[in-house]
Amino acid sequence: MQRICLFPGTFDPFTLGHKDIIDRALPLFDKLYIGIGTNANKKPMFTEQQRIQWINDIYTGNDKVEAVIYEGLTVDCCKKINASFILRGIRYVNDFEYEKAIADMNRSIADNIETVFLTCLPQYTSVASTLVRDVIKYGGDVSKFLPEQVNASLANR
Repeated sequence: MQRICLFPGTFDPFTLGHKDIIDRALPLFDKLYIGIGTNANKKPMFTEQQRIQWINDIYTGNDKVEAVIYEGLTVDCCKKINASFILRGIRYVNDFEYEKAIADMNRSIADNIETVFLTCLPQYTSVASTLVRDVIKYGGDVSKFLPEQVNASLANR
């Protein structure tokens, strides 16, 4: 049986923190879907197409990684792509409390889907998409927080 995993998030923008979690999770799974969730309460800075393009550019040639866009419950996306695992990154202790509550809810809805937590490397602890968006908005340099493919596309804006 294939170990298929979904890494859900907004990835707005895709950061080195995201890449760190994905790269370290790849050996654990046969297929890793990066799920770009749409949230009616959030107004993203970057289009879904731009975020998909970043992921495709970063993981070009890697058949184990595929980006998908989904709306609604994460467990419903898992069922659609036959994923038995949800991957979540943890930066701080309070992230764990929040993520555990979501994992518990997901498990109560779909008890065959397991959530796997990976802690980020210390150098990425402060790299949050929300903070990166603020720096971009005010014209600051975010290059040290983003993969080269994302930086290149931002330079061409």
